[in-house]
Amino acid sequence: MFYECVCNVFLCLQDSLLCDTLHGSMHDRDNSPMMRAVFRSPVCKVYRFQTESSRWMLVREQMSDSPLTSSLPKQLLSCYIQEDRRRIQELRDLGDLSPHWEVLRSDVIAHYSHLISTYKETLTELNKLTGSSASFKSSCNKTDRHLEFIPVNLHTQRMQVTCPRTTVAWYDVVTVGAPSDHYQGFKHGGLQRLLNKPDSDKKRCVPVYRSIFYSSDQSSRAREILSSVTQLQPLISGLAEELLQAALEVSPQRVQETLTKLAHRTEQMVHALKDELVKSALLALHKARPAYLLSDEHAHATHSNGPGHQPLSTNQDGLYSSLRRQDSLPQHSTYNEDEWDRVWANVAMSLNCIIAMVDRLQKKENRKQELTSQTRNDVLITPADPSPWHEHLLPLVITLRECVCEAVDRARSAMTFVLLQGAATQASQGLAVTHRRDAVFSQALCAVVCGFALRIYAGVEDKPFLLQLCEVGLVAQFEGLLSTYGDEIGMLEDMEVGVSDLKRISFRITEAKSEQPADLLPTVSGQRGGFCVEVPLPSETYLLLPGELRDGRGLRVHPLLFNIGINQQQSLAERFGDSSLQERINQRSCEMLKSYYSTLREKLPNLTLPSSLSQSTVDDLLTSLDQSLEMKKRKNVEVLWLAASICRRLNGIRLTSCKSAKDRTSMSVTLEQCTLLREEHTLNAELFNKALDCMRREGGGLRSGCMGDQKPTTVPARHFYPVALLLVTSHLLVIWLILSMVVLMGNYQ
Repeated sequence: MFYECVCNVFLCLQDSLLCDTLHGSMHDRDNSPMMRAVFRSPVCKVYRFQTESSRWMLVREQMSDSPLTSSLPKQLLSCYIQEDRRRIQELRDLGDLSPHWEVLRSDVIAHYSHLISTYKETLTELNKLTGSSASFKSSCNKTDRHLEFIPVNLHTQRMQVTCPRTTVAWYDVVTVGAPSDHYQGFKHGGLQRLLNKPDSDKKRCVPVYRSIFYSSDQSSRAREILSSVTQLQPLISGLAEELLQAALEVSPQRVQETLTKLAHRTEQMVHALKDELVKSALLALHKARPAYLLSDEHAHATHSNGPGHQPLSTNQDGLYSSLRRQDSLPQHSTYNEDEWDRVWANVAMSLNCIIAMVDRLQKKENRKQELTSQTRNDVLITPADPSPWHEHLLPLVITLRECVCEAVDRARSAMTFVLLQGAATQASQGLAVTHRRDAVFSQALCAVVCGFALRIYAGVEDKPFLLQLCEVGLVAQFEGLLSTYGDEIGMLEDMEVGVSDLKRISFRITEAKSEQPADLLPTVSGQRGGFCVEVPLPSETYLLLPGELRDGRGLRVHPLLFNIGINQQQSLAERFGDSSLQERINQRSCEMLKSYYSTLREKLPNLTLPSSLSQSTVDDLLTSLDQSLEMKKRKNVEVLWLAASICRRLNGIRLTSCKSAKDRTSMSVTLEQCTLLREEHTLNAELFNKALDCMRREGGGLRSGCMGDQKPTTVPARHFYPVALLLVTSHLLVIWLILSMVVLMGNYQ
C-alpha cells in the first residue's frame, strides 16, 4: 500500500549542485568550510517515509570520503621517522656502556635505522598519491605494501531526519575496514598474540645481565616521563623568558599571571622527576658503566681469599658470571643515591626563590605607591628609573633554567636506558611487530579523527556537550563484526590493540589560519608515547568556544571495542572453536563504559544528556548490556545495539567495522538506521521491513565500499541477502556440511 511512498527516492549521485542545494535547504551546517575541507565527494540519497501518525518524514543519507585517509598516515610516518632518529641520538648520548649493553645498543640502533629506511620509502610512495586515490583505499588494495598505513574503505555516513513534530536530527557513523595489517598476514596471529608474551619469555629474548629487568608497565611509564619532560622543558624556558620580559616592562599584573603559569608547569616537571623509576634507572645506568665493572671486579678479587677461591670466569658475552646478583638493582658503595633527590629538589627550590622574590618586589612596590599617595606626589616609576624587578629576577631565572636542564638531561638518559631493554626485546622479536603496530594504529587513528571532527562540527554550539568534552572526554565506540575463526581472529587481535592504543592520543582545538581547505585539515604531532591531534576551526566558529578550549586544553577519547561475529565462520567458531577472545573484549569494554559513565555523573551530576523516546535510562541500558553479556548467547547482536544506544546517549563517536567495511557493515548500518527511525521518529511499524529493504537496495551499493578508486556516476542497485541468511544457525550449517560431503563422495565414486 505504502510501498511506492517508502521507495520514493531521489538520487543525487555525485551531482554536487543538486546535492548541495538540497542539503543547504535542510540545514547549512554541512555546507560549512569545515565539512567541505574534511569530508569530500559526497554521495547523497533522500527518502520519504510515513510515520505512525500518517505524516511524512524526510530522511537524507550522505556518504563522504576524506583526505585524512592519506594525510594523517603521512604525518604519522614523519613523526615516526623523527622519533626514531631522536632515539638513535639519545642512545648515542648515553656514553660508554659495558660490553653487554653496548651490544644491545648497537642492535637497537640498527633496528631503528631499518625502520627509518622502510618508513621513508613508504612515505615517498604515499606522496605520489593524487586525486581519489589519496582519499580512498579500496578493499582490493588492502594487501598493498605501501598502503599499510591507510585504512580500508573509510567513509563517513550521516543520516539526517526531518519530522513534522521534532527538530532536525543527525546520526553519524564512521565505517572502516577493521584496523589490521593485511600485508603481513595472520599466519602467526595478530598483535594481541604477538605482544602477549609472559615477562619470563621476554627475559629469554635478551641475555640476562645482572637480573636487571623492566616490565612493560615500567617501559610505558618511562615513555610517559620522557614525553612529559621533553614537552615541559621548552614550555618552562618560554615562560621564564616571558617573565623576564614582563619584569623589564614593570608590569606586576603580567608578572603574576606569567609566574602562575610557570609555577604550574614547573610543578608538573617536578612531579615527573620525583618518580621512583627515574631514581632506580639512574642507579642501573651507573652500574652499566665500564668503570663499575672494573671497580666491582677489583673488589671481588680483593675479598676472594682462601683455598676455596676460584678465578672469575666469563660467559660468551664477555661478562663475569660471578658478578650476577639475585636482586634486581644491586647497590654499590661508590654511588650516592641521594644525588638525584638533590637534583630535582633544586628545580623546586629555584621556583620557590622566584616566587619569594616576586612577592618581596610586589610588597615593595605597594609601599612605594602608598607613600606616593600620602604625600600626593604624582611622580611615578618610569622605565628611566632602573627597575629592580628585572635585575633581581634575572639570576634566579637563569638558575631555574640550569637546574631544569640538568634534571632533564639526567632523566632523559635514565628513561632512555629503561627503554633500551624494551627496544632490544622488540629488536629480538623482529621489525615486523613494531611495524605492524604502527600501521594498525595509523588506520585506527584516521577513523577516530574523522569521527571526532564530525562530532565537534555538530556540537560547536552545544554547551553541555562542550562541557562534557572538557571534563571527561568522549567515548569512541568501535563496533566489530569479525568472526573468531581463521584469519579474522588475527584481524580482531590487531584491532583490539589498535583501538586500545588510541588512549595515547589527545585532541586540541585551534584557530585556523584561513578558511582554505588545507588550513582546516586536522594535523597530528608527537611520538609513540603520546600523539596530539589539532583540529582547526574557522575564526568565527572558534570564538564561540569556551575559554578552556581556546586555551588549548587537551581533550581525550575513551576507545571501546564491542565485537560480535555474525557470519557463517562465526557459526563454526562457536560450534567447534573458541570465542573467548570476543567475550573478553566485550566484557572489558563494558567495564570501561560503566567506569566512564560513573566518572561523568560524578564530575557533572547535572549534565543534560541527549533525550530519547525510549523510557530506558543510561543506567537501565548498562544493566541490560551486563545481562546480555552474561547470557553467553550465540551471535548476540543485542550487545551491539545496546552498546550503540549507550554511546549515542553519551554523545559518543560511533564506528562500525568488518573485514573490509562492505557487506556486513552495510547490513549493520542500514538495520541501525531503520531501527532509529522506528524508535526515535515513529516510523510506521508496518513499513519497517519495506524501509529496510528500500535502503539496502537503493542505498546498499552506495555504502558497500565496492566502488573502487573510481566512483561510478550511478549507483547500481545491489541485492543483499536477508539478515536471517547471514545469521544462519549452526544446526543448518552442520546439515549443509553433511549434505555437501555426501554429494562430494557421490561424485568421487
